[in-house]
Amino acid sequence: MTRPVAAVTGGTGFLGRHVAAALDAAGWRVRLLVRPEPWRPMPDGGGPDGYEIVPGDLGDAAALARLVDGAAAVVHLAGLVKARDAATFLAVNGDGSARLAAAVAGAAPKARLVQVSSQAAREPGLSGYAASKRAGEDAVTALLPAARRVIVRPCVVYGPWDREGLALLRLARRRLVPVPAAPEPVIAMLHASDAAAAIVACCADAPPGRLYEICDGRLAGHPWREIVRAAAPAGRQPRFVVLPDLALLGAGLAADVWARATGRAGVFGLGKAREILHRDWRPDATLRLPDDSWRPRIGLAEGLAGTVAWWGCQNSRTDGMETIFSRDIGLRATALGSAPCPSSPGSSSA
Repeated sequence: MTRPVAAVTGGTGFLGRHVAAALDAAGWRVRLLVRPEPWRPMPDGGGPDGYEIVPGDLGDAAALARLVDGAAAVVHLAGLVKARDAATFLAVNGDGSARLAAAVAGAAPKARLVQVSSQAAREPGLSGYAASKRAGEDAVTALLPAARRVIVRPCVVYGPWDREGLALLRLARRRLVPVPAAPEPVIAMLHASDAAAAIVACCADAPPGRLYEICDGRLAGHPWREIVRAAAPAGRQPRFVVLPDLALLGAGLAADVWARATGRAGVFGLGKAREILHRDWRPDATLRLPDDSWRPRIGLAEGLAGTVAWWGCQNSRTDGMETIFSRDIGLRATALGSAPCPSSPGSSSA
């Protein structure tokens, strides 16, 4: 039996590699859009012949047409989570989504596009990132009929291969941990394996023409302190120091100035500070995926424990990426308990 084709952008990134492996396991033939530089290792899976590769990027209309040709589903994951300015975010997250949607409309008449956006898109005025993700959603909605699109807004996704998530681990290992002033921010969380399963469900099972928010099932969200405690080393209770809003905003502004001066953008900046100070990132219960399409399996404590163990295990291996994640934080796998190292980027200790 011929496997249907799922075309994927961003398949070698953090969430993308989980999605590619999950699509392969679900019976799809996965085709990846891959930039020549910077090189990243391929996701696990791909069947006996490996993944089908289309060289190119979101600015290459011909590559996008080749990517989606004959596809039954197109999953758009590629995008920026850090940039020096709003225009750069928009050029990739907004304009790139529009080009892909146009390619689907013209070259893949039977394909469903799954636009993987962000929960931040519901508040586009907070940051350049949030505005660009909303622009991507708007482009897809304008270019494709409801029957041929699904928009997914994951909350904060974490798990193996999440290099940016190391910031949380560094924060949790401090003796004094800053926390925004009351009311305490509440954040929805989701393990990458569950996020990938939800995205696979959106390729065929979930009703089209809808916008879905996906989280770990905790509709009340997770308070800031709870997340930090879950990421802290075993036996250590973080001590929290209240940080005034102006101090957090000032730190974000300073980070932006530094990024412009050095040309090295980071995830944290003034826009991210504003997102944090929005405070209420509980998921919208009316935008849940139907239970018969998908249900999350991994809770925060279990998921973070497996993720921390995975990060620690990188001390004893290299993957060809730049390399050993845990050197960034000085972790040692032996200090994280006896959990085995997950062998697959889509796996956890769960």
